[in-house]
Amino acid sequence: MTRLRTTETHDGRRLEASHVIAADAADAWELLVDTTRWPTWSPIVSGVEATDRRIRLGTTGRVRALGTWVPFRITAYVPAERRWNWRLLGLPGAGHRVDDLREGRCRVAFELPPTATGYAPVCLRALEALEDSLTE
Repeated sequence: MTRLRTTETHDGRRLEASHVIAADAADAWELLVDTTRWPTWSPIVSGVEATDRRIRLGTTGRVRALGTWVPFRITAYVPAERRWNWRLLGLPGAGHRVDDLREGRCRVAFELPPTATGYAPVCLRALEALEDSLTE
């Protein structure tokens, strides 16, 4: 089930794009935090250069998005909650979260700040690609 809704998050009111996937939460989390795998599920990221393969608080680097290299920095990383946020070009980017729904199911969510709500269609496509990667 894919859903697009306005919700309250750790960072205030956000537009949330989420999708329930028949996969373990730990596997979905691993896919989201491994920078080498971002191009496999992001429809606009074709390359990543990062200080860490697996993100952590303070990881920096750049992503190649739509042919242009864009700098990023991880600004929140909470593994116990399976949640992380970043900034791109110094601006708030989407928050990323995985909720464990048990029994081999999870919800992957992207939390969009008000300045990035136009990015929702890209997030919905990324959620489909994440599901494809996790259920192959």
